[in-house]
Amino acid sequence: MPGDNTVYYNYQITICYISFTFHHPLILGITLWDKKTLNEDLDVHPQPKTDLKLSASDSLSDKANLLDVSASLKASFMGGLVEVAGSAKYLHDSKSSARQERITMHFSQTTRFEQLTMAEFGKITYPQVFDQHTATHVVTAVLYGAQAFMVFDHTAEDNEDKQEVKGNLHAMIKKIPSFSIEGEAELTLNEGEKKMADNISVSFYGDYELERNPTTYIEALQTYKDLPNMLRESGAVPVRVWLYPLKLLNNKAAKLVKEISESLVSKTEVLLEELGEVERRCNDLVRNRSVDDFLDMKGRLQMFQDLFSAHKIAFQKAIFKALPAIRGGTQEELALANILSGHYRSPFAANNLNQWLDNITNELDILNSYMRGLRDIRVVTSLGRLNSILFDPDIDIVICLSFTSLKYKDTYLDALKDFVNSEALVNPVETSTAYSFQVTEPWFTSFDISNAMRQNLSLFTSFSKANKKEERTQFVIASISDTANPGTSIRLYEKGKLINPKFQPVSKPPLPTVEIQRQAITLKLQKSPTGETLKFRVEYAMVKAGETIKEQDWKTRDTPDAERPFVLDKLQKWVNQFSKSVPGLMVGGTGGTEQVPVIHVTLKKIKVWLEKHTVSEFLFSL
Repeated sequence: MPGDNTVYYNYQITICYISFTFHHPLILGITLWDKKTLNEDLDVHPQPKTDLKLSASDSLSDKANLLDVSASLKASFMGGLVEVAGSAKYLHDSKSSARQERITMHFSQTTRFEQLTMAEFGKITYPQVFDQHTATHVVTAVLYGAQAFMVFDHTAEDNEDKQEVKGNLHAMIKKIPSFSIEGEAELTLNEGEKKMADNISVSFYGDYELERNPTTYIEALQTYKDLPNMLRESGAVPVRVWLYPLKLLNNKAAKLVKEISESLVSKTEVLLEELGEVERRCNDLVRNRSVDDFLDMKGRLQMFQDLFSAHKIAFQKAIFKALPAIRGGTQEELALANILSGHYRSPFAANNLNQWLDNITNELDILNSYMRGLRDIRVVTSLGRLNSILFDPDIDIVICLSFTSLKYKDTYLDALKDFVNSEALVNPVETSTAYSFQVTEPWFTSFDISNAMRQNLSLFTSFSKANKKEERTQFVIASISDTANPGTSIRLYEKGKLINPKFQPVSKPPLPTVEIQRQAITLKLQKSPTGETLKFRVEYAMVKAGETIKEQDWKTRDTPDAERPFVLDKLQKWVNQFSKSVPGLMVGGTGGTEQVPVIHVTLKKIKVWLEKHTVSEFLFSL
């Protein structure tokens, strides 16, 4: 008599079972024998047993193994043909993040075993059941007990090593049985373990009646200590049943025409595991904080999620229809094989989904690398918020670093949408040709665009630092589509109006050349390689060699324009202020040849004016 795990109904001996539809596995109220006959020939004996297992796997296959679920029942679960309850709800609990580490503790007990004696098979009380063709099997034996699953989860941070987290989590869970034996007084955790325990979440699925399900590590420890004493005889539930084909009792009874092969069940399981991994990757991307800053990217991810969900539901519906038809003999097993191959030929095949996720992950990594250096700059996530800054009467100038290439036509999302809206979604077998992911060069892989983005980042960063004290000047980051300036652009706004969509702030100019004469020093100042240089401001100080420069020693002088050199003349009056002659004239580290008092001329900084409203400062060591 075949055994099967009971994950959905409270089986009783002689309850009839329809195995080829699985829509309503138990035909409640239909039985072959009356209660008096059953009581006379029912064999009942104790079968106490307790078992504990740990599992680090989240796959459906390993979950089914822990529950001792057959391939047939697993296929029905994947197709949504069975409704699980009690401890079997564990089958529905899957990781939601690729950074999630998980250990599952499986605790099981058995109490008694009940079975019909062979004498019952010759004394059928209700033979009309065979003529009704509403059932294929009858329950002839039940093993009673209870099971519990405690799922321990810890989500690794971006800066944590996943393997290390996994090892630490496993070590923490292995401690639970020893803590239970030693008693609460012996529960001691070091600081690292306490921190780990605080970040462990717990989910409980069981056949035990708890006042409150554990949600933390410490609560799970207490639950584990209590479980062995919680199972009363009346509280035991069927954990395994044995079925007997009605066809062997009467040729007129309905029979199971065909079962799904284990190889095809395994292929279906692999496909669903692939989709689960894609779902976890997408969840992680959606939760990334940078995605909320860039609505174009967020919109693409949300569309991907919606289309993916629609396809997954349609795929499971196709399985839902195929399994009963195959088991009932109205369709061949090829029907399920065609559904699987139709999926693999579609745009929703795992290799296509993962290729798209790889691209958007790389795109997000690029954005994150730029945003790390701009944490003090406000991110504007919508046009409305940008306008509130542009038209603020207290702000005259707005400098915006704009990511210009985040909004584009995504041909792969279009292909997903077309597939979802087509008949191929309802009838996957009609997908005749395999979809091929079109490999196109993403905007962020262009060498020229990357170089321009680096330069814009450098200019924007230095310019914002130089002007951070300007109260009427605001620096922001936004995503504004602009195909003429791919990658990024710096946009200059004045009093709400866009002045320049490709603004180039001044950058650090080359070092000036120094000419030393007896009475003067001439600095030939060079214009900034970017932006428009209008004039320079030079700050300088002259002190005795070896003396510390004080703030009051610094002098300031502006050049009339950006063309003429800066001349520091009348040096003799400085020389006369110092003591007797010693060798060398030092000007910014450049030595002279005449015997004059040693003085230092130090250039502190150059300010470069850009247009009429902004200025950048650059430090030099001369």
